[in-house]
Amino acid sequence: MKKYKCITKNNGGSVLIVAMILIVICSALAVSIAAMSGSNIQLAANQYQVGLALASAESGLEIQRYWLTPVSIPSSTPQAEYFNTIVDAVQYDLDANNISNIVLNDDGSISSVILESSSGQTFRGQMSVDPNDLFTLHVYSTGGNDQITRTIKVEYAIEPYKHPIFNYGLATKGPLNYTGNPTTVGLNSNWEADIYIESSSNLTAVSVAGNLNFAGDIEIGNAAANVDFGADVLIAGEHDQTAIDNHVTIGAEPVDFPVPDADRFRPYATGSMINSSTDLSTYTNTLVNCRIAPNTNPVFPKSVIIQGILFIEAPNTVVFTQNVALQGIIVADGDLSNPGTNGIDIMGNFASGPYPEGSQFDAISSEVGSSMIAPGFAVSFQGNFSTLEGVVAVSGVHFSGNVNAIIKGTIINYSDTPMVIEGNAYMNFDRMNSTKIPAGFDTLRVLTYDPTSYSEVKL
Repeated sequence: MKKYKCITKNNGGSVLIVAMILIVICSALAVSIAAMSGSNIQLAANQYQVGLALASAESGLEIQRYWLTPVSIPSSTPQAEYFNTIVDAVQYDLDANNISNIVLNDDGSISSVILESSSGQTFRGQMSVDPNDLFTLHVYSTGGNDQITRTIKVEYAIEPYKHPIFNYGLATKGPLNYTGNPTTVGLNSNWEADIYIESSSNLTAVSVAGNLNFAGDIEIGNAAANVDFGADVLIAGEHDQTAIDNHVTIGAEPVDFPVPDADRFRPYATGSMINSSTDLSTYTNTLVNCRIAPNTNPVFPKSVIIQGILFIEAPNTVVFTQNVALQGIIVADGDLSNPGTNGIDIMGNFASGPYPEGSQFDAISSEVGSSMIAPGFAVSFQGNFSTLEGVVAVSGVHFSGNVNAIIKGTIINYSDTPMVIEGNAYMNFDRMNSTKIPAGFDTLRVLTYDPTSYSEVKL
C-alpha cells in the first residue's frame, strides 16, 4: 500500500497583505467620506448664509416698499425734483412715526439696519433715479453679513394717480333720484355702467319711481342708507330682490371725490372776453377759447358752438337758451365749499365731441377725457342730451329733458343735493377705452411697483 504525504502551504503572508490593503482602502474611503461630509457641511453652512442674506435683502425690500407706498408727488413738481421729493417724503414719515433705526440719507442711501443681532444679519438700501429716465425709481436692497451678501433690485414707475372714482359711470355725493323708467348699460361690459352714491346725509340713497334696468352694480357708501325702488327691478340680468342682493352694496368702501384743477385751463382762454357790456344778440354763435368775466350772468339767445375752451369765472350764472354743441371743454372756477348760486343752464339740446381742427387748438388739444369741469357750479340739461365726450364734474346735476346718450366718461356730482334724472333716461356708457387720467385731474404722481422688475444683481 502506498503512503501519501499531506502537504500544507503557508499562506499567512498573503492574507496579511490583502488585509492590510483592505484596511488602507477602507481608511481612505473613511477619510474621503469624512472629507466629503465636512465639505457638505461647509456647503450647507454657506448655503444657509446665502439664504439668510437673500432673506435679509427681501426684508429690506419690504421695509422700503412699506415706506414708499404712501408717497405722492404734486403734479406741479418739476421732473428734476422727483427724487428729492420722494426722499423728503420718506424722511418726514420716518420722523413722524419716531422710526430711529432706519436712516434714509439725502442721497437715497439707507444706512445698515440690524435685522437679527445674534446672527449679524443686516440690510442696507439705495434709491436712485436715472437722470435719463426721471419717471423710474430704482430701489436696491442688500442683505446679509460682512462675509456673504445678496442684492435685490426693483423699479417703481412715477406716474399719475388713477382715481377710483373713474371706475364708475355715475358718482354722486348726494342721492340719485330717477322719476321715470331709467336704463343704464355698458357698451362693452356691464362694469362701465357701475354707480357710486355716497349719500352721507340722506338715508334714501337711490329712488326710482318706475321700472329700472341697470347693467352695472350700485355701491352706496352710507351704511345706514337704503334704496327705494317703486316698480320692477332688473340689474345685470337679475330681477327684484335677487338683483338687489347681488348687485346693490350698502356700506361700500368710500370713494374719494378728487377736486379738479380748474386754474390749469385758464391760460388756454386766449380768445375774446364776454362781460356785462357784451351784446349777445349780435355776438357770434361760435365761441373760440372764450372767457366769461365774473358777475356777467350771460343769457345766450341763440344756439352756440363752443370750440376749444369756455372758461367761466365765478360768480356767474350762465344760461344757454338754445342748443349747445361742445367741441372742447367747459371749465368754471367755482368754490366747492361755497358754491352760492353759480350755475350753467342748457335749455336746448346738448352734444359734445372732440376738438376741431386748427392751430388755435394745438395748445389745449392734449387736454382730453373731460367735457365739463365746473366744481361749485350746478348744471341743468333741459333739452335732449345725446353725446358726452368725457367727464362731467359739477356741483349739482339735473336732467329734465330727453336723455338718450352715449357717455364716454364719468358724471360726477360733488353736491350733497340729489342728482336728478327725469323721464325715461337711457344712458349707454362707453368707458372701456376712456382716458384713465381725464384732463384737470392730473393732480398727483404716485409710485407704482413693477413686479416684473425684480432681479438679483451684483453691485
